[in-house]
Amino acid sequence: MYFTSHIFCCTNQREAGHPRGCCKDKGSEPLRDYMKERCKALNLPQTRINSAGCLDRCELGPVMVIYPEGTWYNYQSKEDIDEIIDTHLVGGGIVERLELKDGQKRL
Repeated sequence: MYFTSHIFCCTNQREAGHPRGCCKDKGSEPLRDYMKERCKALNLPQTRINSAGCLDRCELGPVMVIYPEGTWYNYQSKEDIDEIIDTHLVGGGIVERLELKDGQKRL
């Protein structure tokens, strides 16, 4: 089976007190797990959700990137995850309020 959507969720952890912070300390792992459970419940078999190492957007985290579109999102809650799944993965749209802006996508 080939995937039509591939989601990389940063779950990187930096040492305590690092000035940039990290996505893991901002709750990325339980939110990633929730996204996996919800996609499975919605029967989205062509969607793959992976943990990623540092995506270098630590201050903006937690962050994910969805391919093949290359859409970057910041998310903070299960409600944000639900909106990304419903709007982006199911509906084919963009959740503009959560999408990283151009200057945030590139270093």
